[in-house]
Amino acid sequence: MSVKPIRLFGDPVLRMTAQPVTTFDLELRTLVKDLTDTMLEAPGAGLAAPQLGVSLRVFTYNVEGELGHLINPELTLSDESQDGPEGCLSLPGLTYDCERAYGVVARGFNMYGDPVTLDGTQRLARCIQHETDHLDGIIFVDRLDAERRKEAMKAIREADWGAQGAPRVKISPHDTFGRAL
Repeated sequence: MSVKPIRLFGDPVLRMTAQPVTTFDLELRTLVKDLTDTMLEAPGAGLAAPQLGVSLRVFTYNVEGELGHLINPELTLSDESQDGPEGCLSLPGLTYDCERAYGVVARGFNMYGDPVTLDGTQRLARCIQHETDHLDGIIFVDRLDAERRKEAMKAIREADWGAQGAPRVKISPHDTFGRAL
């Protein structure tokens, strides 16, 4: 099992736009396994690579018995909307009603580079939108109405994990040639 620590609200990687995956190799398959193991252990309905500190466009999901992953997702949203409870592993213990599209068609790739299409409504659609937002540096509290957002930000400040602040980032003096540190 390869459970990794989940980055919490305030970590700068959660606000970055993740880079598209261009190489479908063993390293990517290991990332998908790490994401899956961590999500299942948490437990959560989804987990995006930035939540593990990896700025790549990859997420896993586990909704109503459907376990999978999607790489480089592109979404087509339905016009119909839904408002319902949403939480996030990067904001432990907090849940707020958030408006999302009722349905989504997500196109992307699996860890081997094969094309994948996910067609979901309700909870699966919510999860796909939530995780894709993470890949764009958006956290679900950003989508709340002003009153709910104010309430959420107060709860974040008061949470025991909220006082930790952003983690210290070490910068290598050596060129990494585009590889992660």
